[in-house]
Amino acid sequence: MSGITVSVIERGDKISSLLETYLVGGSVRDELLKLSVKDHDYVVVGSTPEEMVRLGFRSVGKDFPVYLHPKSQDQYALARTERKVARGYKGFQVYASPKVTLQDDLARRDLTINAIAKDKKGNIIDPFNGVADLEAGLLRHVSPAFSEDPVRVLRTARFAARFGFHVASETLSLMKELVRNGEVDSLVPERVWQEFARGLMEKNPSRMFYVLRECDALARIMPEVDVLFGIPQPARWHPEIDTGIHVMQVIDYAAAKNYSLPVRFAALTHDLGKGVTPQELWPHHAGHEFHSVKLVKDLCERIKPPKGSRDLALLVARFHCDAHRTAELCPETIGDMLLAVDAYRKPERFEEFIQACACDFHGRSGFVKKPYPQAIRLREAFNAASSVDSGAIASSQAKIVSDPALLPASINTKVREARIAQIKSRLA
Repeated sequence: MSGITVSVIERGDKISSLLETYLVGGSVRDELLKLSVKDHDYVVVGSTPEEMVRLGFRSVGKDFPVYLHPKSQDQYALARTERKVARGYKGFQVYASPKVTLQDDLARRDLTINAIAKDKKGNIIDPFNGVADLEAGLLRHVSPAFSEDPVRVLRTARFAARFGFHVASETLSLMKELVRNGEVDSLVPERVWQEFARGLMEKNPSRMFYVLRECDALARIMPEVDVLFGIPQPARWHPEIDTGIHVMQVIDYAAAKNYSLPVRFAALTHDLGKGVTPQELWPHHAGHEFHSVKLVKDLCERIKPPKGSRDLALLVARFHCDAHRTAELCPETIGDMLLAVDAYRKPERFEEFIQACACDFHGRSGFVKKPYPQAIRLREAFNAASSVDSGAIASSQAKIVSDPALLPASINTKVREARIAQIKSRLA
């Protein structure tokens, strides 16, 4: 693993040759794993902010000295150490000095697989045995300082989702301590969403949630999802029985199909309402869609996802069961559902709505390869209804309806009737 080559960027870089620089972090890790490397991050040892500016680097760091290379735009950070001075993930005092060594800088990092460096000759510097942990598929903390930053709980879970690695038992213990002592509760919504969003976009997003459950963090950060584990569903429709396991299968299916972040978030939250079904009604969850809508709103208020992700999640929570019953619904009900999900104004989002509903269908044991004709039927209904010329109808009604106050309602009624007629004709 250690015989990787020096990057072309550094080999031909005269500016960097004036500094003691090391390629560090994710770029080294991913090269060792033979994955594509998008960004190259460097640590600069023995330099000062003044020297970096003099050489043409542009300062971009707000909380610590980070610079962009004048040509490559790669990120260069002065070697630094950190000391915990206050609660929360921002409660650190940063110390950067020419006296800080490479090993000092690597020692402040979260996991051993992220604490590997490479010098200009291509030699691997691995003081914390990160290469061995890469080969073993293990996520292990670098030092006890891991427990000073609650973000590391989310990052470790996210790396589990990305690489499929296991968390070392001693690291899991530190993660549990971060939950017990309340550090996890200090995470700000923006950072929580950032890490969850990245985790959802990994290859196996369910691994993130399983790790967070294992260290008790999911119950504190996203209790609406955590409570779903252990809640039964009708075996006729859900051979996997457990609602939490079903949701994990749904998000993994969305990942396998390479669907967008809004689709994956909607897949995660579509069944939240089952978490509040009274136990005496189990395994049935009549009306859980309406409870899901409220819970999705509450969750989004807390973790602040982008509006696009929030809006799609709300629509899928409310209408996914209707979508599954498309074959049983009359044209009027289908037409009203298309209007309710705003399909005509936002056709791209309507397609994401169908994708999320399909994920719910396929995210069940034994259902991955089963056909989902409801998706075809929904698209056909939408295409038929979209063929209606609402503008022409509006013009026609304007000539007939004499009272301007009654015109909008008359137009809406006629457009609805025309769309339903088209849907009926297409689906007959």
